Amino acid sequence: MTGRLQGKTALVTGATSNIGQAIAEMFAAEGAHVVVSGRNKERGTAVVGGIRASGGRADFVAADLDGSTEAARELAQDATAALGGRIDVLVNNAGVYPPTTTTDTDEETFDHVYAVNVKAPYFLTAAIAPAMAAAGGGTIINLGSWIARLGVPGSALYSSTKGAMETLTRAWSAEFGPHGIRVNAVSPGVIQPPAPEGSAPTPAQVMMHGTPAGTVGAPAAIAHAALWLASDEASFVHGTVVDVDGGRTGVAVIAA
Repeated sequence: MTGRLQGKTALVTGATSNIGQAIAEMFAAEGAHVVVSGRNKERGTAVVGGIRASGGRADFVAADLDGSTEAARELAQDATAALGGRIDVLVNNAGVYPPTTTTDTDEETFDHVYAVNVKAPYFLTAAIAPAMAAAGGGTIINLGSWIARLGVPGSALYSSTKGAMETLTRAWSAEFGPHGIRVNAVSPGVIQPPAPEGSAPTPAQVMMHGTPAGTVGAPAAIAHAALWLASDEASFVHGTVVDVDGGRTGVAVIAA
């Protein structure tokens, strides 16, 4: 690694598995002191242990981001303390995806998904951005989704929350950009950990047939994009949603 985040601090929500874990690990490998945040202490501690074993700096801060301002403020305070007094990079990654159709969704499920996927990052950003601005600037990276722009059956609830996050990315860029805070988003495509060699294609893999990539992406693909957005290489990138989806949304799909 090249130390592209050397001396930086970062908070990654939902970092105890999958995409969030990959981002936390890559940020730490590039020199950042990372707070790994999530609900599961055992998994979070394991992620931190792996980062430290590789020579990186990381701490686990437990958080149940239920959408309340209290939970957001508590995480902001605890993460800031763990990182020595400042947060340079915030990655709003935590989210939930219940497979449900519109007609099968009850109000409790609707409220829960919006609380975790929209309210929590909204109020966490509100809690962290003022200190970022006071310190001279920072970077916020949101996680969108390819199904925010390409409809998929059974995804109305989740995709609408990710559409909200992509809209907030542009709005926050306008709001916080003049204060030195860059706000961008990564829109992942179909992402899965590498499957064992010789295993049967999953429905997700089949969904990617006919795309330029031809298969699903790995969490590291999203981590590389987040790293670029967090680094000085993206210093002129504001309010942008970076599609990392194997061409699924932007390129005509050939039936195969």
